[in-house]
Amino acid sequence: MSSIVARHDEQDIYLVEDDRGASGPVWCEAPVLGNDFEAVVIDLLEGNYQCPRRVAVFNIAQGWVRDASAEVVHELRRRCDLQLRDIPEALHAFTDRYEGRFADVQLPLPIPIGI
Repeated sequence: MSSIVARHDEQDIYLVEDDRGASGPVWCEAPVLGNDFEAVVIDLLEGNYQCPRRVAVFNIAQGWVRDASAEVVHELRRRCDLQLRDIPEALHAFTDRYEGRFADVQLPLPIPIGI
């Protein structure tokens, strides 16, 4: 049985939270040697997740964890732009959430006073 704990002190481990519909969200398992930044980006572009919600990165040896979703989305956008292709449709909700696109914004309307 493999472990998600890094074998090298400096190795960062990336995990993807994927929404599996009726089953709910899960943190997807990944092989120890295949859960780095590059592997996660490739897996996302290849459609290996149903509905990704976020990407977390942690390093047990250094004692930290953080949300890496925004940097993953930035890399997805960069690669798709370089390849002159659209972000895969299955990733739209994920990328929109972290790019801030299509967010609802309430614009102030002029209200006449003294009418």
